[in-house]
Formats: sequence, C-alpha cells, structure tokens
Amino acid sequence: MNLKVEETGKVVLIVVKEERLDAHNSEELKKELARLFDEGKTRVVVDLKDVRFIDSSGLGSLVSGFKNASARQAELKLSSLQSQVKSMFELTRLHRVFDIYTTIDEAIEAF
Repeated sequence: MNLKVEETGKVVLIVVKEERLDAHNSEELKKELARLFDEGKTRVVVDLKDVRFIDSSGLGSLVSGFKNASARQAELKLSSLQSQVKSMFELTRLHRVFDIYTTIDEAIEAF
C-alpha cells in the first residue's frame, strides 16, 4: 500500500495514496495506525482524497484505528472523503462514529 506519513506539529497526517482501500491493502493501514498510537501519537488524520472505493476490510482497519486511539485517549479524524466512500460511511452509520472533515486543514484545526 502506498501511504504517505508526515508530522505537522503535534498532528500526524496519513495520506492514503490508493484508489481502493480493501482486503488487499487495508491491513497495512491498520498496522500503521497501531504503530503510531503505540508510539504515543495522540492526534492522527487519515486523508482519503485518493480513495474511490472502500470495502468492509477498509472500514474495519479504520474502526480498529479508532478503537486503538480511544483506548489511549488519542484522536483519529478523517478528511477528504470521495462521495462513494462517504456513502459507505453513511450506509454503515460510521459517519456518526468518526469525525469527518472536508479538508485536511479543517481536520487539523479541529484538534
């Protein structure tokens, strides 16, 4: 999976550089989120602007990251969801669980 991870101040930004977040690559994102929270990072934004499709495995990796963050009093926010991806979050009602923002800047400012 092609992930770009960068720190801007106290926020870690993960940019998913894939068109699909599915069973073939979602485990890598799950491991990266776990690694960041294990290292003590408390503010993480996952940017999904390039992701056009997400399946249950992709959603599961994000839910796992959310649970990991919550267990450590950390925060995980999402940004830049494509309409198809946003529809999946609404269909599964995960839009009620995650803090979802239109842009990376909005997500970072929300911390």
